[in-house]
Amino acid sequence: MSEKVYPEGLVGRKIGMTQVFTAEGQAQPVTVVEIGPCCVLDVKQSNTHGYNAVQLGFMEKKPQRVNRAEMGHFKRAGKGAFYHVKEIRCDVERLGWTMGDELKVADVFAEGEFVDVTGQSIGRGFSGVVRKFRVRGQPATRGTHEKRRNIGAIGCRKFPGRVLKNQKMPGHHGDKRVTIQNLRVVGVRAEDNLLLVKGAIPGAKGSVVTVCKAVKRYTPAEPKPAKEAA
Repeated sequence: MSEKVYPEGLVGRKIGMTQVFTAEGQAQPVTVVEIGPCCVLDVKQSNTHGYNAVQLGFMEKKPQRVNRAEMGHFKRAGKGAFYHVKEIRCDVERLGWTMGDELKVADVFAEGEFVDVTGQSIGRGFSGVVRKFRVRGQPATRGTHEKRRNIGAIGCRKFPGRVLKNQKMPGHHGDKRVTIQNLRVVGVRAEDNLLLVKGAIPGAKGSVVTVCKAVKRYTPAEPKPAKEAA
């Protein structure tokens, strides 16, 4: 069995969608994501925690708005408090990231690369099957009354005598963790901490997303040189 790969990534915030033009004059729809700067709050390694990961803090927060337990955790990195704390599994030893490092968008991503974006999809509340699953509903005629958007029969009382699992039914729609893979990076604006990704990504405007290098196209970067002792 091949070893599972965990590409590196950063935490960001969805700004919205716009369009950019290529050199040939073609318009491309892109999503603007504010990536970082992210602070490394904790580093987890396989020899101590059983897996490799990095804990990142995003969007600074006033210390007086944090309780003592959280502030004690933030003080270890010495970079203040943060609104959002996310953990991303990656090969920390190869990357050379240490506690207290500040990571920016240009430190991880480059134009032309492919990324996987994970976020919380927009919640649609309680929805029927026509909206949730795009079923056709009931016929408009043939004696149908007030049931045109109903699901219809959901089983047989003789056999199997029950409703089968995974039957399409009305219920909570959206508000799920969604990952969209293989999105091309159209541009990296390091001075504004912005990442331009071709296409749409999950989540509403202002929602927090995790952007990692595409796992299906991942090529490990060169290891970061060790820091010289002062």
